[in-house]
Amino acid sequence: MLNNLDPATIIARVIVLLIAFTLHELAHALTADYLGDPTPRNMGRITLNPLKHLDPFGTILLIIAGFGWAKPVMTNPMNMRGNPRTSMAIVALAGPVSNIIMAVLAALVFRLGPFSTTSFAPSGYLPSPSYVLFEFVWINLILAFFNLIPVPPLDGSRVLYAILPGEFAYRIRPFEQYGFIILMMVVFFVPSVLNTLVGLPASITLRFLLGLA
Repeated sequence: MLNNLDPATIIARVIVLLIAFTLHELAHALTADYLGDPTPRNMGRITLNPLKHLDPFGTILLIIAGFGWAKPVMTNPMNMRGNPRTSMAIVALAGPVSNIIMAVLAALVFRLGPFSTTSFAPSGYLPSPSYVLFEFVWINLILAFFNLIPVPPLDGSRVLYAILPGEFAYRIRPFEQYGFIILMMVVFFVPSVLNTLVGLPASITLRFLLGLA
């Protein structure tokens, strides 16, 4: 999904990820805090400092392999108002929603500004403004759709738990410890599944937002 590794592309992705990962995790933290859970605030996650949110390995992996993650925001659903499962789902959705909002805003800037679709491809060692905007839209869409996959520890799993009947959700909860292994197996051994769940919808949305034929 993200396969170019020239200097301009790496620079563009680092810029994008510093913003996208930070605001994604901040959205989780702010939502949990709003719902009454002080855990993110106590752990210093109500901040725009990227160093508080970035996971070094997850960031590098997204740059070179097309998927990755930031440092998860720790929360306590028992501190939140309302049904704990519903509250956790709301907190989980805040991350992908923030990525979609960022993608839409960047696309609006692109379409309203003096940017050209002919300068998407990077040239030289520095990315053009058009290419940075393109990557900003693309990576945010990738992060949104990737995190919505209903496999732990991704955000989509929290949404799934809120939708499922309580007893069934409780019964499948023990399998959460195997979620990361399942996710890695899909990524490395059946990437076509990841392309279908993430790459395809992200590509369709990208073309729609940027007005590409």
